[in-house]
Amino acid sequence: MKITLSELKGSSPGYYLLLGSFALVAVVGLAAVWYMEHFGHIVTGMNNQIVWGMPHVFAVFLVVAASGALNVASMASVFGKTEFKPLAPMSGMLAIALLLGGLTVLMLDLGRPDRLIVAMTYYNFKSIFALNIFLYSGFMGFVIVYLWTMMERRMNQFTPVAGLFAFIWRMALTTGTGSIFGFLVARQAYDSALLAPLFIALSFSYGLAVFLLVLMWAGMGSGRRISHLMMGRFARLQIIFIAAGLYFVLIYYLTNFYFTRHHGFVRFILLDGGVYTALFWLGPILLGAVVPIALLLHPRIAEMPRRVAMCAGMVIAGGFAQMYVTIVGGQAFPLILFPGKEVSSTFFDGIVNRYSPALPEWLLGFGGIAIVGIIVMISLKVLGFIPENLASEDDVAAEHVQAAIKHS
Repeated sequence: MKITLSELKGSSPGYYLLLGSFALVAVVGLAAVWYMEHFGHIVTGMNNQIVWGMPHVFAVFLVVAASGALNVASMASVFGKTEFKPLAPMSGMLAIALLLGGLTVLMLDLGRPDRLIVAMTYYNFKSIFALNIFLYSGFMGFVIVYLWTMMERRMNQFTPVAGLFAFIWRMALTTGTGSIFGFLVARQAYDSALLAPLFIALSFSYGLAVFLLVLMWAGMGSGRRISHLMMGRFARLQIIFIAAGLYFVLIYYLTNFYFTRHHGFVRFILLDGGVYTALFWLGPILLGAVVPIALLLHPRIAEMPRRVAMCAGMVIAGGFAQMYVTIVGGQAFPLILFPGKEVSSTFFDGIVNRYSPALPEWLLGFGGIAIVGIIVMISLKVLGFIPENLASEDDVAAEHVQAAIKHS
């Protein structure tokens, strides 16, 4: 298949206005970091019960979506779906951008970013956090090599091998991210090996949703048309990925419900958790799964790009709600220090922990998204990751045949 990649040409005012908006949001996010570092985390909604707040929600979502954004490239080189091959470079670039945005938020939220040097030079291999440093940097390296083999014609013969290693590493990356929570056995909300496959399943739908929005924005801004057949393929894939994520979410809570010691946590999230219960049912279940699946099952969904884009936006919104319930809701549930015993003290024992994200936390999270936007826009403008024709010759021919049959 002959593929021609090109940069976004021209000097559209809309392009530079959007790029400037992203830059402004990123600067405001950095100002929020300075504010929190200068006055301390007391200016945030976090406390000594809930130490991972809204910035971690943004960071983990972006990291998980980065893994899933590589799906399009993997389908082309690993699973032999050549119709996705023209979009593979954009897929790899978006994966790198999302990972950089997520890690930026993560590093700036933890405080003392300079301490990262210690984490990079002294390793505790019993710590999942230390192992994730290898997973993040390894993912970045594998995807960069993968992109090189795709962009450099002399290296095209190595693309399948590079794609296979990148695919295996992205599975390990998402497993490590889910295991950060799964290995925390002290908290009932996290103590489950199912969190690793759950995060992998969720990454597929989150990454594809982000990729679809970027692809449609780039196509609209550059005057490139996405064929109906390609849009239909993406819609069907999104249905499968959403259903897989929903399945693992249900299995996760059913498994917890099976163990008596986890009944309190399951009831807290599903029935008695207040804002967390509302977010769970309205976010990942209704907005992020049930409604998109129902809309994408339309028999003519391939001819409805706006509906596909709207469903992608709902999946992303539901994903943020899922991360909030998982990360913040898991910490809000009372920590049980002595299982089977009644404990009474003045230090929050048996009390649901309160948390309300402050403005600087939101600004830092949106700053991470702005960094992703800046990387994507500059990459498309300068490096040329977008194909000249988003519709393959086979798709165009098939559409002409379908149109002829329809009018005959």
